Amino acid sequence: MAYIKYKELTKYFNFNQKLDTGDLPKYVTDYVDSDEKIIAAYKTSRDKSIFTNKRMILFDVVPFTGVKRIHILPYKNISTATIEYDLSRCSLFISYNSGYQLKLNFVHMNAADKTDLRILYSKIMKDQK
Repeated sequence: MAYIKYKELTKYFNFNQKLDTGDLPKYVTDYVDSDEKIIAAYKTSRDKSIFTNKRMILFDVVPFTGVKRIHILPYKNISTATIEYDLSRCSLFISYNSGYQLKLNFVHMNAADKTDLRILYSKIMKDQK
């Protein structure tokens, strides 16, 4: 993680499991508006992410303190995005109009998982217009 004067430059997550979108906890679905459709959901050992047709909602639990942060990031505010494939992982690099940068790592990926992520990336980029 890089910092300038104690300010985090890029937030990153290492998602290791895809979740069933029909079996999400209520505290997660409470942040999804009635006109939104959940496209995909992933989790780390402590964090969760929801990708809807309009925005991404990231549930970030800070280690050791247990502080929970919820990032709600509309696709329409994305200025640039890149997807990168490696042997068993994929990464999404996203920059927002505000200058906020986000790195989403998806680890332990097989070919089918990478295809699902490519489709998700395509939907995000289409919906950001």
